[in-house]
Amino acid sequence: MGLIAIFTIAPYALYRIYIGSFITAIADTVVVVSIIIAVIYAWRTDNAAKPGTYLAIICSAAATIAAINSGINSFFWIYPLVLFNFFMVSPARALIIMLVVLCSIAMYHTLNPNSVFANTYQMSEFLVTCLLSSLLTFIFAYRTQHQRERLEILAAHDPLTGVYNRRIMTEELYKAAKDSRSSRVYSLLVMDLDHFKNINDTLGHKAGDQILIDFVHIVQATMRENDLFFRHGGEEFALLLPDTDKQGLTIVADKLQKQVFSKLQSPAGSVSVSSGGAVLEENENWQDWLNRADAQLYLSKQAGRNRYHIAD
Repeated sequence: MGLIAIFTIAPYALYRIYIGSFITAIADTVVVVSIIIAVIYAWRTDNAAKPGTYLAIICSAAATIAAINSGINSFFWIYPLVLFNFFMVSPARALIIMLVVLCSIAMYHTLNPNSVFANTYQMSEFLVTCLLSSLLTFIFAYRTQHQRERLEILAAHDPLTGVYNRRIMTEELYKAAKDSRSSRVYSLLVMDLDHFKNINDTLGHKAGDQILIDFVHIVQATMRENDLFFRHGGEEFALLLPDTDKQGLTIVADKLQKQVFSKLQSPAGSVSVSSGGAVLEENENWQDWLNRADAQLYLSKQAGRNRYHIAD
């Protein structure tokens, strides 16, 4: 979007300097410079939200100034501005910005009759067509945003339990391993419901699904706001605990062990959980970290289940 805007606006800025339309030329130059700054900022920070809002406001102001100063010919720029704003910011913000632009132009024409439009009918025709373009683009952008948000939810969450899925788990473990270099402590607790296959075989998958859902609710009721909970696969789950050392991890594992055994019930009786935990070591990659936690989970199962082990 930045490259397209620069190569389409810059020639007009030069042309308007040539014909002596300096106010519009300054507005075009400000737009070109702002686009360059915004693109560099977004590229370096990987954040397009702030520069997008900045560009939408700057380009809208420049287009309004150009339309008022250069007459009816410059009003053709308002229509690509509609699309540009809906690319740059959220649908609601883009619609508000366009309403401000149209109101500014209408107000200027009212205060200065025949300075911009030949008559009021011409102005009303422009306002109606531009407003219609904005509303149709708003509907399309809003539906697209809603569908994208739904797809993001489906791609990130387990459909049965609603917790994050394995793909998000690998991403978050990778981020944690990268972030730990700044001396932040992370712990990981891997949990597996005991004898879950027998539950499915004897009570049916519907009962098994309900036990998984109930287990998730129990864990979510005890975890902190910044903890992250994942379904690793099947009846295996993982809990990522930021700012938690070995002592804190042991406390969490012990609490969850007791909570699950006392609260998680199936038609055949109580359901227990085996756990394994590990604190992220310095310069350790996330795969080795997960493997160490899995190894502790395996030790818990070997020792008779319904217990936890924490790596040294």
